[in-house]
Amino acid sequence: MRNPGECLSGIHWKGGQHSELRVRKPRTGEHGCNTPEQALAVVRSMAGRWSDQDIAASLNRMGMPTGQGKTRTAKRVGSLRRVHGIHGYRSADKNGDWLTLSDAAAKLGVSHHQVRKLIKAGVLVSEQIMPDAPPQIRAADLASEQVVFALKRNGRPCRPNSEKQISMFPDT
Repeated sequence: MRNPGECLSGIHWKGGQHSELRVRKPRTGEHGCNTPEQALAVVRSMAGRWSDQDIAASLNRMGMPTGQGKTRTAKRVGSLRRVHGIHGYRSADKNGDWLTLSDAAAKLGVSHHQVRKLIKAGVLVSEQIMPDAPPQIRAADLASEQVVFALKRNGRPCRPNSEKQISMFPDT
């Protein structure tokens, strides 16, 4: 008896034997090129604070192509969000609590490299959803005393002076 949700195939062998092969039919809209769950988790966690372009760049850096093996684009991320009902980034509603690396650099009037140095030195606190995702910086943290002091040092490393350190060029 044949089920309407499956395909029935008969195989006639050379020796006279017959075999039946039953294969389940894919449902409407079902295909083998699905987005991995890990990529969906990244999109869900980044969608509220990041644009589709930023999410696409992060997924590409993480080595997570589309289900068809293509690179991510803002258009593909937007389509993925709509299919899975994930709300997107609304720049008009953004309250400015969280900043991208570019936004933080612009607010401080320094380069991206300087902001990365502050983060690496532990002077500026940032959060990452997962490794290789872009850092998220709280806008309020930019005005902290540590950040202001580190930026006033103008070009010097972001580490405290040690009184125990002997000068390489002592005054003679």
